[in-house]
Amino acid sequence: MRRSSAVSVSLGISFALFGTLAGALMLVGTIRAEDEKSEASADSATKTAPRLVKLSKEHSIWVDATRKLVVVDGEIAMREGALEMFACPKGTKEHESVIAVHCNGQLIHAGLLAVGAKADHPVRFNPEYVAASGSIIDILILWEDEKGRHKVRAQDWVMDAETKQPMKHDWVFGGSGFWTDETTGKKYYHADAGDLICVSNFSTAMLDLPIESSQANDGLLYSAFTERIPPRGTKVRMVLTPRKAKVDPDEKKS
Repeated sequence: MRRSSAVSVSLGISFALFGTLAGALMLVGTIRAEDEKSEASADSATKTAPRLVKLSKEHSIWVDATRKLVVVDGEIAMREGALEMFACPKGTKEHESVIAVHCNGQLIHAGLLAVGAKADHPVRFNPEYVAASGSIIDILILWEDEKGRHKVRAQDWVMDAETKQPMKHDWVFGGSGFWTDETTGKKYYHADAGDLICVSNFSTAMLDLPIESSQANDGLLYSAFTERIPPRGTKVRMVLTPRKAKVDPDEKKS
């Protein structure tokens, strides 16, 4: 079976399963398996051709297994004031996020796993502070206006409150987590409530900064870089790419 057909069948079966991350991970396995089959049989031109696989009928998210990236659509939600998030799912924390995405956190988490990202752990505060850890995720923002097409690093839209310069730090894939409603027994993914891509530390964050960054209102380190951000409501596309880990030369020799 060709990869395109197999993935399409898998998508149809998996739509009903995306209520939990476990269901999404079933599709992750299928994408990886079919990608390996495709690479074994395709010629070099086919291998390098970009290909986006949509992960959900209801959500605007795609995975490109060839280029190892995740694409999520959204819109500008906020362009002035202090930030706790860079991006959140639409209908959650738009009052403190630059971008509201048309997708839940579980699917983005699954998409990142599908393209090789590794989630380690979110930030820990007790008994002492331990920064979030996981694969570094590079984020590009694409949009169009009357002047043409644009592309920037997500950090360029986040201003350091002290230096007044773009944020220098990268985001890491902490991975958020689940909580269970004791009444219904249903499990929920923490980041679906808003803590998707954070600039203040949250133990519920999917992507967080690997530095100590307060969530207290009087201690927020970052704000929206207003003059660089297009008007509210502008449609944007967010591209998330796990950064390849550097290999230690000594480890490679051994």
